Amino acid sequence: MSENIMRIIDLRGQKLSRAELLAAMPRAAMGTSEATDLVRPILDDVKERGAAALRDFEEKFDHVRPKNLRVPAEAIADALTTLDPEVRAAIEESVRRARAVAKNQVPKDFHTDLAPGARVAERWIPIQRVGLYVPGGKAVYPSSVIMNAVPAQAAGVESLAIATPPARDNAEGLPNKTILATCAILGVDEVYAVGGAQAIAMFAYGAKGSEPQDGDVLCDPVDKITGPGNIFVATAKSLVSAFVGIDAVAGPTEIGIIADKTANPSLLAADLIGQAEHDELAGSVLFTDSPELAEKVQENLNYRVPKTEHAERVHTSLSGTQSAIVLTDGLDQSIDAANAYAAEHLEIQTEDADAVVKRIKNAGAIFRGPYSPVPLGDYMSGSNHVLPTGGTARFAAGLGVHTFMKPVEVIEYDEEGLKALAARINAFAVSEDLPAHGECVLSRFVKDPYDKATLREQEIEAGLR
Repeated sequence: MSENIMRIIDLRGQKLSRAELLAAMPRAAMGTSEATDLVRPILDDVKERGAAALRDFEEKFDHVRPKNLRVPAEAIADALTTLDPEVRAAIEESVRRARAVAKNQVPKDFHTDLAPGARVAERWIPIQRVGLYVPGGKAVYPSSVIMNAVPAQAAGVESLAIATPPARDNAEGLPNKTILATCAILGVDEVYAVGGAQAIAMFAYGAKGSEPQDGDVLCDPVDKITGPGNIFVATAKSLVSAFVGIDAVAGPTEIGIIADKTANPSLLAADLIGQAEHDELAGSVLFTDSPELAEKVQENLNYRVPKTEHAERVHTSLSGTQSAIVLTDGLDQSIDAANAYAAEHLEIQTEDADAVVKRIKNAGAIFRGPYSPVPLGDYMSGSNHVLPTGGTARFAAGLGVHTFMKPVEVIEYDEEGLKALAARINAFAVSEDLPAHGECVLSRFVKDPYDKATLREQEIEAGLR
């Protein structure tokens, strides 16, 4: 009999405090201090030397020295003409669905009238320039182009730039052709063959040109950087976040599944494997109150893992400390544990999935029922697959149109509206020992707001009391 791949965390019979439940959840061990030491000099060098540093780092890390750091327009167009028709149809359908959802995500401006001449409005303003990072590494991710670019376009972002590493099989140092073709479909023409921490530095600081084809300025700095990446990309985003916006510092991907005895163990195993395929540090966690189901899932894993193409990677992920089958006393405890775990992706495969969905407080995205698996969201559901990881779904949300917009309040008071509040504002300001605040307001209605001896009489004379 094969040894079980996934470890068991048994919560049955335990009444855990909130802190204990959070501590019991499986997590990937992430060391960032070493990454910080490696990344900081990269950021500094790109800030100082611009395109020259970018070419040096591309040669060092991606083993190619791109002639054109900014991808020529003809290369983007050519990539679309040579794209496999089936892949093109799939990408276009993914874009269509993502755009339909993003259109409905656009927040509406509003105003509130508080009194005559007293209005507070709120405008949602698009971020002006955004840099979108699309990772390379173990796979090619044209889906990440869609998930980042579509909501940014729906938000009305004026200027979009994409950075993605050169393809390993491209002698010219151009990115993967499917990624370039996806950019063409989306109408994004500012694309850079730059990966890793150096791409984040380019977006954060901008980059001056170093060769004639670069121009004087290769890339202007952006206002916000979004998109997933490895630990070096995540560390770079964290380091520049003091002066440029970021979506999140993403960790390894993860799936949580709440399942009861009615769930299909073969499908559960397939879903756990699907997430484990991403990365050796990917987390796969099953919450169930059925030991019998847990055992059947283990049996299915033993059968399925050796058959999948990336079996070694999957096995490493599923057997790691970040993955587990969590046994609970019942559905209530399964839900509590899942809320503590706060999965990036949370599948609900229970008898009454709708009732469980209503009780989920923490998840990047919820996948309801056996026919809503995570890969549907990865590619074509219309939802966004850039989601909070590492338990941050307790306070953070996935990427969406709101990521690329800022709510800005507009205060619209006329003389009548301010006059009704002037004396009260002054009293409030004085109580905080900020008298100039009150004097600022009173100056619009009284002769001498600095004459405190006669101020009350002045207020009465001006009709402020």
